[in-house]
Amino acid sequence: MLADRPIQLLSSTESLCPVCLQRVAAIREQQGNTVYQVKHCPEHGTFRTPIWRGSIPFASWLRPKKPSAPRQTFTAGENGCPFDCGLCPEHGQHTCTALIEITSRCNLRCPVCFADAGGEAAAAEPTLDQIGFLYDRILAASGLCNIQLSGGEPTMRDDLAAIVELGRSKGFGFIQLNSNGLHLAADPEYAFSLKAAGLASVFLQFDGLSSGVHIALRGRDLREIKEQAIAHCASAGLGVVLVPTLIPGVNTSEIGAVIDYAIRRAPTVRGVHFQPISYFGRYPQGPADDDRLTLPEVIELLQAQCGGAIRAEHFAPPSCEHALCSFHGNFLVEEDGRLTPLGNRQSACCSTGEPKAIIPTALEGREKSVDFTARQWSAPPLPLALAAAPCVCEHELQKPLDDFDRFLARARTHTFSISAMAFQDAWNLDLERLHGCCIHVVSPEGKLIPFCAYNMTSNLGKPLYRGLKRP
Repeated sequence: MLADRPIQLLSSTESLCPVCLQRVAAIREQQGNTVYQVKHCPEHGTFRTPIWRGSIPFASWLRPKKPSAPRQTFTAGENGCPFDCGLCPEHGQHTCTALIEITSRCNLRCPVCFADAGGEAAAAEPTLDQIGFLYDRILAASGLCNIQLSGGEPTMRDDLAAIVELGRSKGFGFIQLNSNGLHLAADPEYAFSLKAAGLASVFLQFDGLSSGVHIALRGRDLREIKEQAIAHCASAGLGVVLVPTLIPGVNTSEIGAVIDYAIRRAPTVRGVHFQPISYFGRYPQGPADDDRLTLPEVIELLQAQCGGAIRAEHFAPPSCEHALCSFHGNFLVEEDGRLTPLGNRQSACCSTGEPKAIIPTALEGREKSVDFTARQWSAPPLPLALAAAPCVCEHELQKPLDDFDRFLARARTHTFSISAMAFQDAWNLDLERLHGCCIHVVSPEGKLIPFCAYNMTSNLGKPLYRGLKRP
């Protein structure tokens, strides 16, 4: 039994009390194959949350990096992390992906929405000029990076194409749409208009293949809508990344099926990005341990449900954000639908690719991640011959190739990524991880705030940043 196993103290960090959101000391301790974060608030007691659970050794995943301060900061470090986000001079990573929330309206009412997006009613939205200001703030803080347009549901705005065009005119080469796909599915021409404006990719909410999963997470059966949205993106030449929110006991049994579905729609579908549920909002009692899903557990589910084609050693920690935030693996989709790994624990895709003894800087990791993500999540380029002579049938241009040539040709179009991001909530927030965050939400005031801090709420739903005006 777990209670009989010894407890080993691993390291210390800082966190927040989930009730009062005050900074408290925290430790990481291991019992059996589970690592817990343990913290104590003098007023509200002790909280113990699993943060790593499974057969992958916790220590094997750690990848220290030399911090790299943002190019320009917009707040002073007066109150300490996480109360000075903007970014402050103490932050240790540049922006890899900046999220701009262009609307709070949405055409779904999802029970698991961390943004608490509203319905169809009009709400205050940034104007095009204000969005231009937000683009400029990103450039000042971190230079060119990847952009994700989010909400709410961004397609609720009639000027979405103009927002994309504005970002491209500022020099941002990779702009992605975070969407539920309803508008993309309803209008066959809509994807073409966004592609013409300069959109590269769609981050498509996609929770599973059964009607029950969709109803549980989104309130309605969206299977046909997702299928149509992907088809329209394919016609327009937009890359698609499927994004399942994983909830234990709800859709964790469909992980392998989602991978198989995605592979069969490659190369339009560029990969799958899993997001284990984080508990933002009102959770007065706090989630039970069984309600948590940690990164090694996701990897083990992938390994168990994919018939041996995917194994734990195919995945690696990230090069950009803190090692405990995510995993990533890159594969080649063969002609028969099999996956061939293109990396291992030391060198998978946008991981560090370095032995543990070599500590890259956070900036080096950020540059590698920005380039890889933009390349992988965009639609693959047409073969040069086809691009130069689109009127010529593809079969007329093909020449006999040896195995290596065929591999290279396939690798230009059919690489496939599998990744996951473990966002933090008030029970498991680790300020060491937050210091290294590279995914930043741009607040309406133009401050860049780490994603988990921006969405952080107490157990009764009191926000740390979202919806609050700060000087």
